[in-house]
Amino acid sequence: MRIPAHSVCTAIRDDIVSGVFERGSRLTEELLARRYGVSRVPVREALRTLESEGFVVTRRHAGACVAEPTELEAADLLEVRTLLEPLGAARAAQRRTEAHLKVLRGLVRLGQDRARRGEGEDLRSLGGWFHETLAQASGSPGLIALLTQLRHKTAWMYAVDQPARPVDSWAEHGAIVDAVARGDAERARALAAHHAERAAAAHRLRRTDRQARPPAAARAGRVRTSQHPVNTAGVRN
Repeated sequence: MRIPAHSVCTAIRDDIVSGVFERGSRLTEELLARRYGVSRVPVREALRTLESEGFVVTRRHAGACVAEPTELEAADLLEVRTLLEPLGAARAAQRRTEAHLKVLRGLVRLGQDRARRGEGEDLRSLGGWFHETLAQASGSPGLIALLTQLRHKTAWMYAVDQPARPVDSWAEHGAIVDAVARGDAERARALAAHHAERAAAAHRLRRTDRQARPPAAARAGRVRTSQHPVNTAGVRN
């Protein structure tokens, strides 16, 4: 059975985002192949993809390592996201399908219900699904890919505080969907821009205390104990 490189890439990316692989730590092909139960070929392909996305860097004498983004890079990332999400909403108003609308409306109903009940953990997942679906509704493969990558990198670099009034946040989601349903691109863009700016204020940079951490040589190859198996569903023999 050959595991696709994109499945290995997803698994490694998830482990980087969740902190299983610390920033600056080495990512050896042998370690990764053993961890995910695959050969070194898909691992090598996955590392190339992750390097192009900015999660991995190649260092002389060390090989592939988890990237260590600066505060400026993190700030730029958040600003780019606040610019692109309104564009995605405007495109969604022009290109969405009835299937997209059905999913978006369903997510808004669930989000509003969970917000009234104060079920914060559910709201995090629902919010992610909402923005992913809104991006898909844009009908632009390039924009969808950028927004997906930005969401992954934002989750890696930032912790997000729950809004003080989650009911208001989900009312904003609902207003965006209403504009998308009417085909009002400019209204959808304006509402999404306002929502993105408010959401950006809730992001807190995940700080790493370099002084409290061992040197890179001691951290090389360190992996936390949680395991992230590759999802092989649908893979043919």
